[in-house]
Amino acid sequence: MFDSPETLAEALAGEDYVIDPEFAVVVHLATALERPLLLEGPAGVGKTELAKSLAAAGGRRLVRLQCYEGLDDGRALYEWDYGKQLMHVQMLRDRIGELLSGTTTMAQASARLRAEDTGLYTEDFLLPRPLLEALLSPEPVVLLVDEVDRTEESMEALLLEVLAEGQVTVPEIGTFTARSTPWVVLTSNDTRELSPALKRRCLHYQVAFPTPERETEIVSRRAPAVATDVVADVVELARRLRELPLRKSPSISEVIDASRAAAVLGLESAGESEKVRSTLLAALLKYGSDRELAIARLDGDGGAAVEVAEDSGWVRRSSRPADTTSGAFGKGRAASTGGSAGARDRARRGLR
Repeated sequence: MFDSPETLAEALAGEDYVIDPEFAVVVHLATALERPLLLEGPAGVGKTELAKSLAAAGGRRLVRLQCYEGLDDGRALYEWDYGKQLMHVQMLRDRIGELLSGTTTMAQASARLRAEDTGLYTEDFLLPRPLLEALLSPEPVVLLVDEVDRTEESMEALLLEVLAEGQVTVPEIGTFTARSTPWVVLTSNDTRELSPALKRRCLHYQVAFPTPERETEIVSRRAPAVATDVVADVVELARRLRELPLRKSPSISEVIDASRAAAVLGLESAGESEKVRSTLLAALLKYGSDRELAIARLDGDGGAAVEVAEDSGWVRRSSRPADTTSGAFGKGRAASTGGSAGARDRARRGLR
């Protein structure tokens, strides 16, 4: 499909997916060798989006298995259409009398029924789920096994036959071999260590957050209406936030949302960033504790007003709602610094 990593990168760029040259080589090898590709890394770095863009660039249908705790083979492989089977049995009921005519004992009736093929367990009554659907598809597809680390290890064992042999075994029927070879992409957010057996059957790539320059290019492609300098400011803010010990670092999609929010509010240059400070943090951070930490660190002075209880001699910090991203955008630093110095002087006087 793709002659070279460069051809692959160009095709993905046509779907607005910007890929690093090294990453493009690994994806190209996965498609050329028809090997499963395991992508590990933090949430929001573009692992799932790669599978979507790869399907679009390759002209293939995307078949997605979203993993979660408690996922079983009935949701991943196949189920039997019990309603359809019941209707089939009702249709056969009138024929059973004819079939059993001439029998005088239960043993004879049972033996005759066993000898007949009632057709209940055939492919006609099978409901393929994503794994089997990808193998039974006459046209090649892209199979996305998303967040495989959220399942139990027993589900990993179930995947091994699909990944290594390209087949699925249904006990009542037999083995289904792939009618076409899918491109398989597995993603993991590193919430737990995957088994060596699963990793052994895949090509592997550790996806990290892109460089600011590449992330600016990504965001500009996905949010073309936003001014370039504003995109650069939002990317820089996200970079600084990712250096903090947050519960959840801003993902690329959240950076895109923040940039679009800036455009909706009419931000045309970095000098107007004060208008959307709280909106940017609302788009980038999803936990109150992360927001408080970001305000404190980005202000550069602890981000809180120090209030001194004169009678008890202890210092209490209360959240300050204003000036949240001035440190990241370089605006309003003098005002915030002056206020912080005054607060520190008051604190020192109160603690003496």
